[in-house]
Amino acid sequence: MADRRLAALTELERKVLWLATWTIHNANHLRDSPDGLKVGGHQASSASLATVMTALYFSVLRPEDRVAVKPHASPIFHAIQYLFGRQSREKLETFRAFGGAQSYPSRTKDKDDVDFSTGSVGLGVAQTLFAALTQDYLRDKGMARGLPEGRMVALLGDAEMDEGNIFEALLEGWKHGVRNTWWIVDYNRQSLDAVVREGLWSKFEAMFRNFGWDVVILKHGALQTAAFAEPGGERLRDWIDACPNQDYAALTFQGGAAWRKRLTDDLGDQGDVSALIGRRSDAELAELMSNLGGHDMASILDAFEQARAHDRPTCFIAYTIKGFGLPLAGHKDNHAGLMTPAQTDVLRKAMNIREGHEWDPFEGLALPETDLRAFLAEAPFGQGGPRRFRSSATEVPALSAPAQPKMSTQQGFGLLMHDLAKGDSELARCVVTTSPDVTVSTNLGAWVNRRGVYAREALADAFKAQRIPSTFDWSASPKGQHVELGIAEMNLFLMLSALGLSHSLFGERLIPVGTLYDPFIERGLDALNYACYQDARFILAATPSGVTLAPEGGAHQSLKTPLIGLSQDGLASFEPAFVDELAVLMRWAFDYVQRSGETEPDAPGLLRDETGGSVYLRLSTLAVDQPSRTIGDDTARDIVDGGYWMRRPGPNAEIVVAYSGVIAPEAIAAVGMMAEDRRDVGLLAVTSADRLMAGWTEAARAREKGYSAARSHVERLFDDVPAGCRLVTVLDGHPATLGWLGSVNGHQTRALGVERFGQTGSSRDLYRHFRIDAEGIVAAAEQLAPGRPIRHRRVGSV
Repeated sequence: MADRRLAALTELERKVLWLATWTIHNANHLRDSPDGLKVGGHQASSASLATVMTALYFSVLRPEDRVAVKPHASPIFHAIQYLFGRQSREKLETFRAFGGAQSYPSRTKDKDDVDFSTGSVGLGVAQTLFAALTQDYLRDKGMARGLPEGRMVALLGDAEMDEGNIFEALLEGWKHGVRNTWWIVDYNRQSLDAVVREGLWSKFEAMFRNFGWDVVILKHGALQTAAFAEPGGERLRDWIDACPNQDYAALTFQGGAAWRKRLTDDLGDQGDVSALIGRRSDAELAELMSNLGGHDMASILDAFEQARAHDRPTCFIAYTIKGFGLPLAGHKDNHAGLMTPAQTDVLRKAMNIREGHEWDPFEGLALPETDLRAFLAEAPFGQGGPRRFRSSATEVPALSAPAQPKMSTQQGFGLLMHDLAKGDSELARCVVTTSPDVTVSTNLGAWVNRRGVYAREALADAFKAQRIPSTFDWSASPKGQHVELGIAEMNLFLMLSALGLSHSLFGERLIPVGTLYDPFIERGLDALNYACYQDARFILAATPSGVTLAPEGGAHQSLKTPLIGLSQDGLASFEPAFVDELAVLMRWAFDYVQRSGETEPDAPGLLRDETGGSVYLRLSTLAVDQPSRTIGDDTARDIVDGGYWMRRPGPNAEIVVAYSGVIAPEAIAAVGMMAEDRRDVGLLAVTSADRLMAGWTEAARAREKGYSAARSHVERLFDDVPAGCRLVTVLDGHPATLGWLGSVNGHQTRALGVERFGQTGSSRDLYRHFRIDAEGIVAAAEQLAPGRPIRHRRVGSV
């Protein structure tokens, strides 16, 4: 059985390497290229992982295992899926073309079975660690659906280890006792631009061992191990182990004759060593010297099978050759290099593939097709049903705004979460919160008091045990529903991404809610974008925001985060001014993150609400007077769609003020001041510039496609604005967030906001400095539409 398996895997490895190489060749040399651009595809980077990935997918992996594939090994992944029957020839023929197999594995855009999107290097690697923590969380809650524990596997290049987020993730994994995680380092010792530094493997090994990981080094293959046992073999081993990376790469590229000369020159007339070298032809010597552990199927299988016997996190350092099996092997320029048509033809003939049969799955292989098909059908990874699960939506109960006359949206968020925590709804049981060591200062403390901190083992609270008074009773146990993270925003977004994919990966839905300081979204922006690209579902409450956090100074004041919310795909962004608006939005958000994401909306569905997504709430710490009102269904709908009239403009309106967020009192005061001398001044509350703009642009596209009746929410709102009216827009953030509103119906607009770094002071000082106070709003209106002098006194209500 073992011999049969090894023979089949050896043949399939050849086919996987060929299909990956041919897919890239077809994209660059055979397919039409109207723009003349190089398509690329990384033939050499794919080749270095052909053996490892063949072993994994066709023998080692189980259906419950999840894999993040090295971005540059995408063609190998697609080739493997093609042999499994999960990828089509059409998609391979259109690799890196519109609608074809993606350049890098994508959960949302590839048709084959991608577990984790990769592309922004390092993120897919760390994602496997947080997926393993999510799996433990579900198991400790009894939500594992009886599924076996899967291994979360990352395939990564050695140069990918330079990414800082990997080190941050390792530390977090150590804190939480990560299990069932395999990282397989493709140690080909070449990066995009260069050969990696000497001794890097020893640094990797020490680092992983320090974090409690097992380390398995796959350095020498079976041929080398056998040669080391021959007379003179120890001298050969010592030479190989001491050979600089650049020299090894260059000699690999040059081949057997170069190996012979170098070994003879360095080792001299050594008797046994010379005889060992002399017994081999140039071709055999080249095969021996390239027989590294990462290309030795038997060694790889043995290492993986031993690791399956325990759940400890394991790092495999697999020595490989970049471009293994190709004429590019070892060359320092091979990262983005392409084989020539002549080289590809030589390889085709060497693999016994007839011209015109390049896409045939079993062409040119030594074993019968029936045997190979049977072997693939028996592969453990292919057993069972679909690997993407579905989970039904959880009902969202009503959320009531706290009845306090004055508070901040951040405070309101904390009270709403506390109210949810006090109940025993199914929603409350599904919610899991997380924060990068700012749980208290983002008002999640009350939720954690009620629901506890998650830990795989119960941890005693020494303060509580010794009866020392404390505001926070944060018991830590497997029952807890808050995952406390260290100060690393990348980890926050990767944790949210993993938790937000639990319904698909593990069959049970979690509703993650994460909090952080709004300005530090930018520190984790790559991971936030990655989470959205995977279609992970979560709610992000970012607070405090803007220069309103006045005493903290410019380092803690956010300027451009509203633009991030406006532009980030997969993330619906809101900035409410009042807590009753926030209550409406949070209830909607808990539902929105659960929507299926599988039905493409019809053209009239302008906000794509059928598909759902994640939600970003930009909140503030400044307490403001809360309106005394009851929000009806129509107003609630307007709040969700992006805006509503606080004061509807009359037919003679010369000025409309549109505001977002905490600046509401200033906008209200400004309108009150102007209303003394102007008629019909309007006041528009923009709860989501993102939703307004998305609806507007989608409505235009729909009309272009023939849906003449398509109209967006912002267009309907502006039906009440006279043609000659001017707009003043204002928010505590970049003015471009709302500046586009004038384009909807061609109204002249003055956009106010914050464009430069802030400083310490009071909120009044900073509002005045940036001209976003009531007087600044009035002055902007006067500039647009001069009128009678306005008596500058503040008015508290409209």
